[in-house]
Amino acid sequence: MNALEFFQKSAGRWRSQRTTHHLAFRRAERGGSEIYVNPLNADDPKVIEICEMHEIAPTGAIGGAYVKWDGTMAWDKDDGETHSGETVFALVPDDATGRTGQLLRERGYAEVMPVIGRYEIDEEDALVLITEYPSMSSYERFWFPAPNVRVRASTVKRFGGFSQATFCTEELIKEVDEAANVENVADSNTAPQAIASILGW
Repeated sequence: MNALEFFQKSAGRWRSQRTTHHLAFRRAERGGSEIYVNPLNADDPKVIEICEMHEIAPTGAIGGAYVKWDGTMAWDKDDGETHSGETVFALVPDDATGRTGQLLRERGYAEVMPVIGRYEIDEEDALVLITEYPSMSSYERFWFPAPNVRVRASTVKRFGGFSQATFCTEELIKEVDEAANVENVADSNTAPQAIASILGW
């Protein structure tokens, strides 16, 4: 499996249960979610656009994915904060296998900014993403214990040590319509929504 095939396997609408451990506060925060993932071909305008944003030749990309979410986490009940958004990923592999390479992000996981991270498919066919930011770094691992179940684990490390760890279990509730284009999905009144933390989908 290469990284694009992993995103294709992730296509659809997922319901997620999420627990985030805020290590500095010694507290855990829970949330539920629905996440929409739509894989993109290499010639998709959004993949080309994000490559050009990062000044990388679009011809090097093998594809990517569009992700959309909207929701809250447990602590939002205290401050009235809500989270919603969408992002695009582009995959630029190191070689023909597509198992390692650069992941171009429209917005990051640990910081809301365009960023370039590294991806790899490990020996268990899990997708690993490593991203360095100016003031922190993030590590994310995604895998499928079953075709309709996806698991995510992530950590955020600031200067001085780890500050956050998150674990999610996601269940596929609706497969994506491969004929639908991204613009229609984003504008549709029936577009899936996702509950996620501000740190990412």
